[in-house]
Amino acid sequence: MSDSAVRIEQPGGPEVLRIETVQVGDPGPGEIRIRHHACGLNYIDIYHRSGVYPLSMPSGLGMEGAGIVEAVGEGVTHLKPGDRAAYASNPIGAYASARVMPARCVVRLPDFLSFEQGAAMMLKGMTVQYLLRRTLPPAGLQAGDHVLFHAAAGGVGLIACQWAKALGLQLIGTAGSDAKCRLALDHGAAFAINYATENVAERVKEITGGQGVKVVYDSVGASTWEGSLASLRPFGLMVSFGNASGVVPPVPLSALAAKGLYLTRPSLFTHLSSREVTQEIAGELFKVVERGAVRIEVENRYPFDEVQRAHREMEARTTTGSSVLLV
Repeated sequence: MSDSAVRIEQPGGPEVLRIETVQVGDPGPGEIRIRHHACGLNYIDIYHRSGVYPLSMPSGLGMEGAGIVEAVGEGVTHLKPGDRAAYASNPIGAYASARVMPARCVVRLPDFLSFEQGAAMMLKGMTVQYLLRRTLPPAGLQAGDHVLFHAAAGGVGLIACQWAKALGLQLIGTAGSDAKCRLALDHGAAFAINYATENVAERVKEITGGQGVKVVYDSVGASTWEGSLASLRPFGLMVSFGNASGVVPPVPLSALAAKGLYLTRPSLFTHLSSREVTQEIAGELFKVVERGAVRIEVENRYPFDEVQRAHREMEARTTTGSSVLLV
């Protein structure tokens, strides 16, 4: 049976994305075949396409999808044909009508979630789970604590605003326009800073009474790095989990010394190393959505054959919230 998949032959702009006819075989031991209804669009896809995160070429693209399990290989017991399922994981190749992939990466999608929501929430929602629940300063986080979260109006950021509020945290979100700041506030941010017109570190000090925050969650990278460090209180934690504005240059350890800061560069996929942990992280995400603490809103839907337009708009930062490709 012939299917379609997005392939790239070399790094570059959106024009390198090509839709090709592919043959999807049967799953082997420990694998499943899933037929997608929707595929998630994420900024990490742009890193892969452009070569910021190098891939072996030629390559597929995409790390998130939702659909129906068509077949399971030997040894797979937690999924069966006909199950609604979703995932965010390696190997890359989610921009496809169907694919074979490791079963340990895939979880059942609850009936209260649509395929579009499943494709939009797994990578972003599980990222927020590992950040707010697993990537914590030495003394942890308690209700009332201030945290700084950059790109608060993006897909990850809007989930973080809601989840932080549910945890009782005072999330200070940053965004590049007043409209995006309002969006973050509407989703639960306690404060919002327009980094295009305000000095982030100065505003953070004002908000926190001069103390700074316990932790900064920063997916922007080069352009926010100095302000992030300046926003931390002594013994605070700097979490760099992306570089949308460019790679952070090499950091001298002395930059952390004045305030005894901690620094980490985590990845979701390090956490998703086993089926048990993947299910635990996804399960907590599903629970906060089911009880209404976090809403999954799909703001942008693109036909599969408009993948180039989707990438252009994501890269230009003209989108807010979550985006999906419809298969």
